[in-house]
Amino acid sequence: MTAGFLAEESWALAQDRDDPLRWGRAEFELPLGAGGQPLVYFCGNSLGLMPRAARTQLEAELSDWARLGVEAHFAGQTPWYSYSEGLRAPLGRLVGAKPHEVVAMNSLTINLHLMLTSLYRPQGPRRKILIEEAAFPSDAYAVMSHLESRGIGSDAVLVARPRVGERLLRTEDIEALLRERGAEIALVWLGGVHYYTGQLLDLRRIAGAARAAGCIVGYDLAHAAGNVVLQLHDWEVDFAVWCSYKYLNAGPGAVGGCYVHERHGRDRTLPRLAGWWGNDPDTRFQMQSLPRFIPVEGADGWQVSNPPIFAMAPLRASLALFDRAGMVALRSKSERLTGYLEFLLARPGGAAVGLLTPREPSARGCQLSLLARGKAEALVGALRERGFVTDFREPDVIRVAPTPLYNTFHEVWRFAVALGELLPAG
Repeated sequence: MTAGFLAEESWALAQDRDDPLRWGRAEFELPLGAGGQPLVYFCGNSLGLMPRAARTQLEAELSDWARLGVEAHFAGQTPWYSYSEGLRAPLGRLVGAKPHEVVAMNSLTINLHLMLTSLYRPQGPRRKILIEEAAFPSDAYAVMSHLESRGIGSDAVLVARPRVGERLLRTEDIEALLRERGAEIALVWLGGVHYYTGQLLDLRRIAGAARAAGCIVGYDLAHAAGNVVLQLHDWEVDFAVWCSYKYLNAGPGAVGGCYVHERHGRDRTLPRLAGWWGNDPDTRFQMQSLPRFIPVEGADGWQVSNPPIFAMAPLRASLALFDRAGMVALRSKSERLTGYLEFLLARPGGAAVGLLTPREPSARGCQLSLLARGKAEALVGALRERGFVTDFREPDVIRVAPTPLYNTFHEVWRFAVALGELLPAG
């Protein structure tokens, strides 16, 4: 990835002038520093910036509420009753799924609980759930609490670990584990892009190995949706869940997403935690005259409550930008941004930091996790004083995420210069 990169500021500026995605930056509200200048915001892996169109989308729903009250469910500019249906196609394109395989609902962890209820089906010796070491805490909490709720002990958790002395998982080790112990594993549950290391797993290969071993496979795509190219249907992934407030820029507490492969979406016999909005629309309003739950086919059948319109409106604005850009183009720029940052930090005279994230662009998203032992937290503060927004993770990591929709090569160049001044190679 270093081929063709140059350390001169003029080179970075030229890349931005020729960037076919340069229009994206103007579509977002950029936080300002004390001097009124835009901050360099490299924290989209935690909370994405606000699309300018989100304000218009929200104001439209507020206006309909004010004008129409309850009648806005069917008479508004974008009727609330079918609001979530308008998100199916763009979400499907984003994660490589058919429209009926995806639904915007709830939060990531709630959706995980719903999926575990339906798709974790332990039988005989096949009862374990495979998760990665140091999984995002909410994932681990959900798995453990789900097992406890069903009277299954913690010994049902099988942990995939890096090799001794390493901090990243190897795909071949996961495949070997599935070959050797697959008969014990009911469900594989892994993060697509690891929140701490920034590692992107080979989701296609792992899904194939899981299927060969007879396991259900699900992915946490919190750091993958809107970050990397996904083909969930073609890879025959059983389910996936994600949040929408990171790379999808839908705002704090935004509605999450859920994918269920159509082979499960057609199976109405699966146990599930039901709610009225997952009911067949043809009978949804018969209520007391038809008390039995009849799930609609597809991912919609796992809905519990009616759509949170104000939490969905910003997502509608953001997905329009993803459709305009296309994930292939965004991924290409992302690899070049992180490749450029790695090049600048590794060159003679660059900052004295280590790199936890894989060096292969295909094995990472847009985040680089920088190692600065004993200095990371102070460096994040010092960078903020210089106008750079990153984040700190215990004990020694600075997460830096140049996102292709609104970050630039010149911002990457400026960051490398600033970090080099704060932490010279010596």
